Amino acid sequence: MKVLITRKVGMTSTIGDNGELLPVTLLSASPNTITQIKTLETDGHNALQLGFEKTKKLSKPLTGHLKKSGASSKIIREFPINELDPELKPGVEITADTFVVGDIVHVTGTSKGKGFAGTIKRHNFHRGPKTHGGQSYRRPGSIGSMYPQKIFKGKKMAGHMGHSQVTVRNLKVALVDTNDQVIGVIGAVPGPRKSIVIIKGAQ
Repeated sequence: MKVLITRKVGMTSTIGDNGELLPVTLLSASPNTITQIKTLETDGHNALQLGFEKTKKLSKPLTGHLKKSGASSKIIREFPINELDPELKPGVEITADTFVVGDIVHVTGTSKGKGFAGTIKRHNFHRGPKTHGGQSYRRPGSIGSMYPQKIFKGKKMAGHMGHSQVTVRNLKVALVDTNDQVIGVIGAVPGPRKSIVIIKGAQ
């Protein structure tokens, strides 16, 4: 399974084979360290736990957890896997060259938070008429009928917008720089600069 924890650097552009200008998002892909391998027998499921970036200050529980791998990772994420590769062991590093140019990947990040937003901005509602005495310009309008005298969960209303996990599927890898540890994917990636982004090979 191809997967890496990265950090968003920013956007640039490149020229494709047909001369088309393509937007490219750059991801800083410093080596990920395998911190734990979970198996069906011991943990009830198969999973691969990766650590990203190093820190000097680790809590005592995290120090004990990372002792076997010898890592000092600040960010740890777990990924379910179908089959265990015998070559994967705690302490092994996964680098940017896991991906090659042309790979199709899914990218997951946390979108930018927009704060409290109304229904027009949040759900693309239409505004009310501004003529003929209309006074409901940006109000949500009717939100429920007489029965069952309640509002169902999931009703599109004003509220917190953004700052949620977003996955963009089927992006194409345009650049893999092993010297600078950078991966470039064609298209936009959710989240602000310096945010954590998970890049996973499409299966």
